[in-house]
Amino acid sequence: MRLEESIKQLPDSAGVYQYFDENGNLLYIGKAKSLSKRVKSYFNFTPSLKPNSNLSVRITKMISQTFSMNYIVVNSEHDALILENSLIKQLTPKYNILLRDDKTYPYIYIDYSQEYPRFEITRKTVKSANIKYYGPYSVGARDILDSVYDLCRLVQKKGSLKSKKLCLYYQIGRCLGPCELKISHVEYKKELDLAIELIQNKKTLLKKLEEKMRFYADNLRFEEAKEIRDRCERISRSEIKSEIDFASDENYDIFALKDAGNKAVVVRIFMRDGKIISSSYDYIQLNEGYDEDELYQRVIMEFYGNEKPPIIAPILVACKFESKNIIEEYLTTLFEKKAQIKVPKIGNKKQLVDLALLNAQELLKKDNKQKNNDIAEEIKELFSLQRVPNRVEVFDNSHMSGMATVGAMAVYEDEKFDKKSYRIYHLDAKDEYSQMRETLTRRVKSFSKNPPPDLWVIDGGSTLLNLALEILESDGVFLDVIAISKEKIDKKSHRAKGKANDIIHTKENTFKLIESDKKLQWVQKLRDEAHRCAINFHKKTKLKIDNESKLLTLKGISQAKIVKLIKHFGTFDMLKILSVEEIAAVLSLKDAIIIKDIYK
Repeated sequence: MRLEESIKQLPDSAGVYQYFDENGNLLYIGKAKSLSKRVKSYFNFTPSLKPNSNLSVRITKMISQTFSMNYIVVNSEHDALILENSLIKQLTPKYNILLRDDKTYPYIYIDYSQEYPRFEITRKTVKSANIKYYGPYSVGARDILDSVYDLCRLVQKKGSLKSKKLCLYYQIGRCLGPCELKISHVEYKKELDLAIELIQNKKTLLKKLEEKMRFYADNLRFEEAKEIRDRCERISRSEIKSEIDFASDENYDIFALKDAGNKAVVVRIFMRDGKIISSSYDYIQLNEGYDEDELYQRVIMEFYGNEKPPIIAPILVACKFESKNIIEEYLTTLFEKKAQIKVPKIGNKKQLVDLALLNAQELLKKDNKQKNNDIAEEIKELFSLQRVPNRVEVFDNSHMSGMATVGAMAVYEDEKFDKKSYRIYHLDAKDEYSQMRETLTRRVKSFSKNPPPDLWVIDGGSTLLNLALEILESDGVFLDVIAISKEKIDKKSHRAKGKANDIIHTKENTFKLIESDKKLQWVQKLRDEAHRCAINFHKKTKLKIDNESKLLTLKGISQAKIVKLIKHFGTFDMLKILSVEEIAAVLSLKDAIIIKDIYK
C-alpha cells in the first residue's frame, strides 16, 4: 500500500506509529492520542505528498526519507506512551533520541519495626510498615553506609542478633552488643541519631572520616589511610556543591538539559529535607539533531522506569515539554499518588533549576575540552555507519575441542572500555557459527533491559557478519554491524603464516587497510579485548571442568565418558539437577548412580 493511502486510512484512535525508509529500516517511533491527526500533521497532501512546511529541519529530513509506515492501536494515550518507550529502547530507530541510562539508584533505609534497627541499602521499595529512606545516591551509598558502621556502635550484621552471643564487633568497640547485653533503647537510639546525622550531613561525616584518616597516617597505617581517602572522594563526588538550603523539609527531583550540536547532557539533582543530597549526569549522543520535547520525555520515563520509587518527590524541569501532561498521568498511576511536574519561574525552586542548567553547561564545556573523538567520526564515514560509534559491543567465542565453550561481549564507550558492562555466556552450541548465533541471540533478548549500542563488532568474517544482520533483522532492530577477520591464504589465516593482515567486512563492502591505519588499529583494539575476555573466561571454565573431571575420575568415571556427558548436557552444574534416569540415558545406570551420588 502506498504511503499516502496508509496515512488516509489511519484510525482516530490512540496508538504508536513507525516510519520506515525504502530499504525497510526503521526511522522513527512515535505515540499519538489520535493516530490519524498526529501522522497527518507531518505531511502536506497537495499537490503531492511532502513534509509539512512547519516541521523542524530534523523531522523534515526524516519525513523526506519515509517510504512506508506501520501502526499499533492501543486502548489509551497512557498505553501508547508505555509502548512507545519500550519499542524505542529495544529497536533504536534512527531519528529517536537514544538513552542508555538503565541504572537504578540506591537508597539507604532503616526499618524501625525492628527492636534494634540498622541501616541497609535498597534499590526498590521495601515492604514493611515503618521504613525511613535516605537518597537516592548516584555514587557513594555503600561508602556512606560503611562509614556509619565504622563510626557508630550499631548492630553491624543482619544475622548478629540471632546468635545471642557477643562477636568481634563488640570486642573492637563498633557495636553495643544488644545480642547478649541488656542495652536500653535510649542508649541505642543515641547511636542511631548520630548515624542519621552523618547520613544527612556529609560535611560532618567527611570531617570525622578525615580525622580517622589522619589517625591512620600518624600511626603509619598508610593502606587504611588511603582507603579512607578514597572513600571520602567517592562520597564527595555524589553531590553538586551549593549553598542552597530551603530550611524546610521539601523534597524535589530536578532535571535539566543542555545541548551542544551533536551532544546533550542531562543533569539530575535530588533535594531531600530542603538540602541537596546527591546529583548525577549523563551525556547523550545526538545522531540526528536535538529535540528537547522528546528528550525530556525519555529522560523522565527512563529514570522512573516501571517501579514506584522509595521516595516520591515533585519533579522540577527547566521548561515545559509536549508530553508533560500524559507523563504526569502515567507517573500518577505508577506512584499511586498525584505526580507533579513543575516549571518554576521564580523563587528557590527556580534557583534549583538554574543550578542544574549551570552545571549542564559546564559539563558540556568540559567535555568539549577533554574529548576529541575524531576516530569515531572517521569510522562512521569510512564504513557508512548510521551513527557515530560512541558505544560499541564486541563479540568473540572460545572453546577447546567443543569443551568449556563460552561467549564474551566487551563494551567500549566514550573512548574507553566499560568493564562493568561486559557480559560472558556459557554456550551449548558445538560449532563456531552456532556459538556466535547463541551469543548474539542471548544479547538481543536482553535489549529491553539493556538497550542496543551504536555498533556491533564481530570477530569473524562475512558469514558471521550476515548472521548478526539476520538476527537483528528478525527482531526489527536498527543497528550497524562490522566484522573483522584474518586474511586467508590456502584456507589458513595469515597470522598462522607469521603476519596478521586483517580484513574488515561491512554489509556493503570489504576493506583491506594498511597496518598503520588508525581506523584498522581501532577495530583491532576492540577485537583483541573481546578475544582476551573470551579466552580468560574459557580458561576459568576449563579449570573448573578439569577439577570436576578429576573428582569423577577418582570415582571410576573415565575421561571419554566425562567428555560424552559434557557434550550432551553442556555443564557439570546440570548434573546437580538431572535425575539418575536422565544421566543413564547417556551412560550406564551404574555410572549414573555414581555420578548422582557425587552431585547430591
